[in-house]
Amino acid sequence: MTAIEAENSGAEAGTAPAVHGYHHQKDEHLKRLRRIEGQIRGLQRLVDEDVYCIDILTQVSASTKALQSFALQLLEEHLRHCVADAAVKGGTEIDAKVEEATKAIARLLRT
Repeated sequence: MTAIEAENSGAEAGTAPAVHGYHHQKDEHLKRLRRIEGQIRGLQRLVDEDVYCIDILTQVSASTKALQSFALQLLEEHLRHCVADAAVKGGTEIDAKVEEATKAIARLLRT
């Protein structure tokens, strides 16, 4: 775990875990991820059953879009909660959060 991950997770000795931007929708996110997991299992079944390549690719596209949509929602929550909170605090924390969000966006764009 990196220092930033430890700081963000509250994993330092004697601190409570941080409340993240997605916390209030955690159950909805888990439900959505389980649905995506089912799509991936469906892909495995399609390959196992020797389904036509194009049909599998169509399902791959749907799974990819579902993950991208989830990532964008999580990013929005991060901006609204974590970045906005850092902006209120000011100082170097806002610069760090904006840089962190920018790097996350760059990773999403590479996929």
